[in-house]
Amino acid sequence: MADGPRTLGPDEIERYARHIVLPEIGGRGQQALAGARVAMVGAGGLGSPVLTYLAAAGVGHLTIIDDDVVSLSNLQRQTLHATGDIGAFKVDSAAEQIAALNPHVQVETRRSRIVPDNTDALLEGHDVVLDGSDNFDTRYCVADAAESLAIPLVAGAIQRFDGSVTVLAPHRADGDGRALPRYRDLFPEPPPPGTVPSCAEAGVLGALAGVIGSLMAVEAIKLLTGAGEPLFGRLLLYDALSCRFETMRYGRRA
Repeated sequence: MADGPRTLGPDEIERYARHIVLPEIGGRGQQALAGARVAMVGAGGLGSPVLTYLAAAGVGHLTIIDDDVVSLSNLQRQTLHATGDIGAFKVDSAAEQIAALNPHVQVETRRSRIVPDNTDALLEGHDVVLDGSDNFDTRYCVADAAESLAIPLVAGAIQRFDGSVTVLAPHRADGDGRALPRYRDLFPEPPPPGTVPSCAEAGVLGALAGVIGSLMAVEAIKLLTGAGEPLFGRLLLYDALSCRFETMRYGRRA
């Protein structure tokens, strides 16, 4: 977990000046970001904006978990990677981009596919986990592990022109003392195989990944700094074709 507030150097104070002048973040919040450990599952379409904005925001330690390599068809939406990165592991090209963006961020790369046997070990010790994976097996593994480890989870998903974001912390309670909902309260079980087409089959608007990934980064920053109200018990839905946001509330099942 985070080692606590870290003293910021003069160049960091200048770098994060627009955060520090925000009363909701301030110097204390920026120090919290600098001392935080965040895990990102997936370095693709959603991972690209998440990692870019969290690195720019000064999150001190980013762990990137992905076992895939960059392909040409990724570059329409996965903006952390360039044409010259084709064939390279996504975690490696992502780490290079983050190092160029902000040398104050420590990056840990894990070339691993999330499976039930390794998820706890990959996620433990982090303050926030973000899931930008593209399959239900991974999403359920990450959600179950985050719950058992008592780590807040920011979950995002995109397909075609639609996206969603929610924040899960079932180890916490709301203002009335009721336990916050689990991922399985929102999605009790995965859909049957073959019923939900992949992005390769159905397509996805590239810029949609930027919208949803940026929202995920905002939620992570809120969790780490204590600013605002995270999306606990709320699923934010975005329809890019109509440019419409809707919020669906959900609660803990009996």
